[in-house]
Amino acid sequence: MKPLHPLRFGIIFLTITLFSSLSAQIQTIEWQGMQREYLVRTPSTPTANMPVMFFLHGLNNLVGHLDQQYNFAQLAEDYGWMIVLPQALDLGIGTMWNVGFTDSPVDDVGFLTALLDTLTDRYQLNTDSVFFTGYSMGGFMSHRMAIEQGDRITACAPVSGLITNALASQTPVSPVRILLIHGTNDDIVGYDGYSFFFGMEIGLRLDSIINYWTTYNGCEGEPLIDTLPDLKDDGLRFVRYTYDCSTDVQHLKVIGGAHIWYHNPNLYDVGYMDVIHDFFTGHFKPSSIPDMTPTSLKIWPNPSTGLVNLFVNGPTNITITDILGKRVYQQCIPDGTSQINLRELPDGVYFIHGNQKFISKLILNRP
Repeated sequence: MKPLHPLRFGIIFLTITLFSSLSAQIQTIEWQGMQREYLVRTPSTPTANMPVMFFLHGLNNLVGHLDQQYNFAQLAEDYGWMIVLPQALDLGIGTMWNVGFTDSPVDDVGFLTALLDTLTDRYQLNTDSVFFTGYSMGGFMSHRMAIEQGDRITACAPVSGLITNALASQTPVSPVRILLIHGTNDDIVGYDGYSFFFGMEIGLRLDSIINYWTTYNGCEGEPLIDTLPDLKDDGLRFVRYTYDCSTDVQHLKVIGGAHIWYHNPNLYDVGYMDVIHDFFTGHFKPSSIPDMTPTSLKIWPNPSTGLVNLFVNGPTNITITDILGKRVYQQCIPDGTSQINLRELPDGVYFIHGNQKFISKLILNRP
């Protein structure tokens, strides 16, 4: 993790008047007598009842840098979601979340919950679509939020983060849908709970964390195991474990994966943000990919302005759904190449389903 400059206090509080101004400003909220910072991104045409996703940063990171690095403005546009990047405080070794490593009195759970309440009241967000994800130290904090605020969270996806020993004895307030993503060669936050970087054990092993969540989410039996397509020469294998639970538990084991947020589709078979988004919307499931032959479905251009070309092997009934699973288009496509007109649909992310054999993501984006 690259060291960054310490957190700077004293940023002037910015009054929010319009959604458009909201998406480009670092703002503050008072908590425990301090002005706590956060950054919000929204789509260019935000609406009431939007889903909201919190992204929790890693050790010694600043949200302004991450916002530029991962282009959260475009993600908010693609998803039609509000994306919130809260800023942790400097606890002595850099900006970090209070996950039980120190005796710090900082109440980050309270801060994040208050921030969720404030934004929900102000913008009438969808309280049935509240998502948390985070990387590294942010992954640790995502676990803590799932444990202590699971009754407020729809789904959570910690990446390269563990449950600390200080939190391991706590009972989650509620089962919560959870996706655990971790690389087997991570030497910063080890798969076995040990950090070679810090020279100490820093949390539970992944198998213990899986047991923790499968116990509280009512899981039974052995997991369903499937390997995602391995088409890129990236030295990685992405293996998914799906547990039979009353509330979803999945683990994406990144064999050969280091302490890296894998997100570049030109380099890696899997992009973490895509996988997380699909899990949050209920589309990252084994039943959706039994046939991964390259010729099952081809789509171009993608992103599209509305006229979409499709190639299928044999007559295929296709259904297109939005990010909330609502059906917006249905048609039988003949064998070969066809074109469909989706210009009446608003910009955003959609999913094309066909004969239960495949599911593909389509982005509509007009200039």
